[in-house]
Amino acid sequence: MITETHLYQEIHQQPMVVRQLLQTAAATIHPLAQAIQARGITHVIIAARGTSDNAGRYAQYVLGAMNGLTVTLTTPSLFTLYQRPPRLGNALVLGISQSGKSPDIVAVLAEARRQGALTAVITNTPGSDLAQQGDFVIDLQAGEEKAVAATKTYTASLAAIALLSAALAGETQLGADLQHLPEALHQTLTMAGLIEQIAPRYRYMQRCVVIGRGYNYATAFEMALKLKELTYTVVEPYSSADFLHGPLALLEEGFPVILLAPSGVMVAEMGGFLRPLQDRRAEIITISDDPALLAQARIPLPLPATVPEWLSPLTSIIPGQLLALHLAYTRDYDVDAPRAIRKVTETK
Repeated sequence: MITETHLYQEIHQQPMVVRQLLQTAAATIHPLAQAIQARGITHVIIAARGTSDNAGRYAQYVLGAMNGLTVTLTTPSLFTLYQRPPRLGNALVLGISQSGKSPDIVAVLAEARRQGALTAVITNTPGSDLAQQGDFVIDLQAGEEKAVAATKTYTASLAAIALLSAALAGETQLGADLQHLPEALHQTLTMAGLIEQIAPRYRYMQRCVVIGRGYNYATAFEMALKLKELTYTVVEPYSSADFLHGPLALLEEGFPVILLAPSGVMVAEMGGFLRPLQDRRAEIITISDDPALLAQARIPLPLPATVPEWLSPLTSIIPGQLLALHLAYTRDYDVDAPRAIRKVTETK
């Protein structure tokens, strides 16, 4: 039964994992925020791969919009294969990895320490090689993630980044917003029944695109990754702006387009973006809490909880996780052990 799979259970553990992280991680995150401010750091460099790389995309928007920091994703091959590491200067170098084992990510943090940069690590394995390179180590404490596809460590990583942003901003309202997250995640999981019902419609889907922008640009990448690794479908993520610069030519009648559009600044943008999709008779699947956008979708997936836009990637990814789970199960795939990939991938 699907409820007995590790993936199903770990998706449903997310409210508990985020609640626990919010209660315990502040002891590390507040000193890290103080160190960032004391050193006058304005630039954050993130080293990550896969799902953790998508958490880094979230950090680009949150730490940029909320804290005025310039955030970039590093290129690990410069540190390993080319052995030409860039000058990191007075930056925070942040490694994100659930396992903390990938040699290229460890190499970035080790070089950062050699150059005297401030280093921090977000990981579910505080005894890992990566954690040993961190001046500060944020332990996700998510418990063992047995399914190959990462779910609870992803949302926990987003919550850690959001907590750091709130600590840097020093605004009590942001902290209050965070405390409502576990209940919002719990409410979002009630979408499981609806998503289980629609999954068979896409049993033979071979390709689709996922569209997100702003804070949910990261969500588009993470949802596409989950659909790729669990259902073996060709899924490409785009921002709504980038999609109009060429990839729009992909569309034909019935082409599935998954639109991520939680409440916030991007709702008006997404409303305008729908027109060329409708003109080309694409099949629009909309994940939103905005009634007007949902009304224009072929398949509306209403988000049951509304959260501030900066936190919406934590809730909006859950429908993507659930769709990947149920679609893979509908196709009789092993949702805990997708073909060709392993839980820990070590790259150089």
